[in-house]
Amino acid sequence: MTQTEEDVSGDEKSVGEHRKGRVQKKDQVASVGPAYIPPAVLPTVRHESGIRFDFNCGARILLPDCEAGEWCLTIKDLDTGNIVFTYQTKGGFVTSSKRYYNRFQLEVSKSDEEGNLYSVFLHDYDCTKKIVIIQLPIGTLGDTLAWFPYVARFAESHQASVVCTMAGSLIELLEDQYPDIRLVTPEDAIAAGLVANAYATYTIGLFFDDADHQYQPTDFRHVGLHKTAAYILGVKPDEVRPLVFSDEESTPFIDEPYICIAAQASTQCKYWNNPSGWTSVVRWAQQHGYRVICIDKAHYYGSGIVWNYIPHGAEDQTGDRPLKERVRWLRHAKAFVGLSSGLSWLAWACAVPVVMISGFTHPTNEFENPYRVVNWHACNSCWNDPEFQFDHRNFL
Repeated sequence: MTQTEEDVSGDEKSVGEHRKGRVQKKDQVASVGPAYIPPAVLPTVRHESGIRFDFNCGARILLPDCEAGEWCLTIKDLDTGNIVFTYQTKGGFVTSSKRYYNRFQLEVSKSDEEGNLYSVFLHDYDCTKKIVIIQLPIGTLGDTLAWFPYVARFAESHQASVVCTMAGSLIELLEDQYPDIRLVTPEDAIAAGLVANAYATYTIGLFFDDADHQYQPTDFRHVGLHKTAAYILGVKPDEVRPLVFSDEESTPFIDEPYICIAAQASTQCKYWNNPSGWTSVVRWAQQHGYRVICIDKAHYYGSGIVWNYIPHGAEDQTGDRPLKERVRWLRHAKAFVGLSSGLSWLAWACAVPVVMISGFTHPTNEFENPYRVVNWHACNSCWNDPEFQFDHRNFL
């Protein structure tokens, strides 16, 4: 993302980047991309000196105009001791370029007419009991389930009042299991005035072009899809299953033993392109006394000349149905067989043995799993290779 830096004293001349920080016009909102809620226009916390600050999409500090002397701002990383930004100005809006979690210290001094400095403001990051917004910007099932355990870990570690934004259809899977975290849609977060009162905001996502590591301290292709959230939030990356909706008194839909399968995915690279693969799985399971239930959303899916249909012989439970119904199918299944897709993450969350078939992603991309099918003798792991840019718009 290209960032512009401007003097806010009136002439709007460029001052350039200085030690990984930037200065903005006072009415300029920090842009973090269309998938995210932008922070409040002005920093949300006001100091008695008139200085405003917060940590919404980076450390942000607004220095009021002063006629005599200058402000001297220093932003420091308390955990490493690094001074990441220092700047002198008569007034301005400064935002750090690093948007992921840092335990910043903000210090502002002021010089008098003789050039002597005296301290005006000092603040160490502390989000205890403060509103922290963590944004899960896309509505895909797998990404949300992969990232959410680290949201919960952040809330517990900091004892913060965490608000997590996500797609409304996914809230029902998690809200009863995490009563201390407020789950809302982005629209509801704005309507409730949460943005205007947030102390800090962090955005979780897959940042393909973040060469300067502004949004993630380490590339997600290196650490894995789910653990990238841990690094962005500064919590331990140890793997943990999300807790999802549980109806302990529910009974199986059918009395016979069964396995669930899901053969559809968001891009053809994720599909099991073995022409007889699924047929063989269905036949094997049935020969061993298992019914085979397909719980994909789509009966068929594809683009252009390539379309993928429900495997022959599987029982059709496809359709746009509540995720709670999928959970019920999975909780009573003997196993789940699927691809690198959301239903595999949901099956894992339900503690069902998951057989994952994927060469498109490297095994480190998903949860640890002893039942992984990958062919190292064919093209593999292209999703995790930064030399190849994935195009979401091209299904083929």
